[in-house]
Amino acid sequence: MGDEMDGHRVNRSRSRLLTRRLTILAGALVLATADTAYADDDPDVDAGECHVAEFCVGVGVDDGTTGSDGQAGGSQGGGASSDSDLNCTYTKIVPKPPTEHPAWNGKDPEKHDMYFMSCSDGGVDNPASFVVVPEGQPTVPQVDPRELAQRAVDSMTLLGPDIASPRAAGKYTVGVPMWMWVNQSATTYGPNSASASAGGITVTAIAKVSKIVWAMGDGASVTCNGPGTPYPSSAGMAQSPTCGYVYSKISGSARNGKFPVTATSTWTVNWQGGGQAGQLTEVRQTNVQVAVGEVQVVR
Repeated sequence: MGDEMDGHRVNRSRSRLLTRRLTILAGALVLATADTAYADDDPDVDAGECHVAEFCVGVGVDDGTTGSDGQAGGSQGGGASSDSDLNCTYTKIVPKPPTEHPAWNGKDPEKHDMYFMSCSDGGVDNPASFVVVPEGQPTVPQVDPRELAQRAVDSMTLLGPDIASPRAAGKYTVGVPMWMWVNQSATTYGPNSASASAGGITVTAIAKVSKIVWAMGDGASVTCNGPGTPYPSSAGMAQSPTCGYVYSKISGSARNGKFPVTATSTWTVNWQGGGQAGQLTEVRQTNVQVAVGEVQVVR
């Protein structure tokens, strides 16, 4: 009898530990409505503290753990490629969350199971999510291709524009055309490609900057659909054929005597895999201070 009671204590302790671990991983699952806290039927299982508009659940761990190597996608025009090695663990949520939980997305809880998915990529935890599969499905649920596309993008290390002109150390003049351009690399302009794999699915994403919006610091902005054109000395006082601006006032009244210029790049990402295709958008910024003065006439 003593051994049997000790066994019950061990099992109960394991249940408490498992629930606490899931609470740490998943956090509070916020519902759009509902003010009831849900817990396992066993009153001795500690499901953590629940508050209004949240619920807690006991769980049973699914046996399936999947990991697969990312495959680098090709790139063109000097673009870089990288891999994303994902290890995903799926945990079946028992009892099932209420019908109002947004992860059901219109699917009938009576005919489907919900899993908590936690993935790690190169030792760094990725955001957890939920997947829904038909009830009793024997295979491990697969990750959403759109989520894999985002993981591929995250591995690219996309940056803001690498501004070549205007230069922070440069001195510019009112009424004189300013030529604006950026240096091009895989991480600052593209193309840049990467792949991510999990659950038997591989998604490849290709990213490239589609436009750069320059906020000039004097209230005006300029949209350039390319990297701009480097200024040649032979251009003289001509305006840039692709990306430029002419200041109409000096920067003396601005903070530190310079205009704060912000270049915002929009990355357009096309992805495909898992029988699907789509497009994502990423935005990055770079700042530079620009001094604008007047031509001094010596008499």
